[in-house]
Amino acid sequence: IYYESGSDFTYGEGGPGDSHTPEEAAAHTVIHIRKPGTYSLSGKLSRGQIAVDLGEDAEEDPTAVVTLILNGADITCTVAPAILFLNTYECDGNWSADSAQAEVDTSAAGANLILEGQNIVNGSHVAKIFKDKDGEKKLWKQDGAIYSYMSMSVSGPGSLELTDDNEGLDTELHLTVNGGDIAIRSDNDGINTNEDGISVTTVNGGSLLIHAGLGKEGDGIDSNGSFEMTGGTLVVMGPTRSGNGSLDVNGSAVITDGTVVMAGASGMATNFTSASQGTMLINTGSQSEGSEISVKDSSGNEIIKVTADCSYQTVLISRP
Repeated sequence: IYYESGSDFTYGEGGPGDSHTPEEAAAHTVIHIRKPGTYSLSGKLSRGQIAVDLGEDAEEDPTAVVTLILNGADITCTVAPAILFLNTYECDGNWSADSAQAEVDTSAAGANLILEGQNIVNGSHVAKIFKDKDGEKKLWKQDGAIYSYMSMSVSGPGSLELTDDNEGLDTELHLTVNGGDIAIRSDNDGINTNEDGISVTTVNGGSLLIHAGLGKEGDGIDSNGSFEMTGGTLVVMGPTRSGNGSLDVNGSAVITDGTVVMAGASGMATNFTSASQGTMLINTGSQSEGSEISVKDSSGNEIIKVTADCSYQTVLISRP
């Protein structure tokens, strides 16, 4: 699935930067996973995609679960997400705006990534394609290098270097990061969860370094619902353009444990709405790339030290 070049306005909402030729798409190998199970992926796929599709009835089938173990995998896709979960079990099967809450259990998610060893994923995106010529119904839209239409969890002791020309980790519903050493470079959002007022992005552990908004727009973490952090380390550099934020939530932003340093633009700077540890959102004025962000305790001991690799106007810091 890709956004075909030469299409007019009835085809979709993509522009020249989203378009690809049939020849470019045909040069990619798609590895289809159509049965539940655990799959270990290693080696290099220089032009291709891992596509998980367990069928249209999978959303309500608790056995429709796929776990991808990335074990020294190097995957590049230049026309679409490098890893795509299309149809799997949705663990939040009865979700609605009335039942939305900050805490979501994704332990039974149908889409799962486990990181083993060192992994590299370079992906693209698919702009919105219409189902009808009137442009009223959406057929496809896949924003991230790793994209899931259902809730997804990420864990493991390994590492992941993730690069995308749009967004990094992206789900239509919920995303939970339980572990891993994850570095994301994205032209748009680093992490995005899309369901308005419902989606929950949760960080329970691991180490995340996000460089966001490297293109025209984008947020570090963008949840159309809420954000919760219970552990781990989260460092966000960028975005640098006003109208974007290192943390962008439509609902609550809650932290109970973990270390956070976010440096970015001031236009949409957001603090945690609830915290059981110290947090501070500081307007620093214009600071240049390479400047040092340092926090010391009352005795002068340095407890946080980060060198910013982007320009910024605000810093959000939280630590036990």
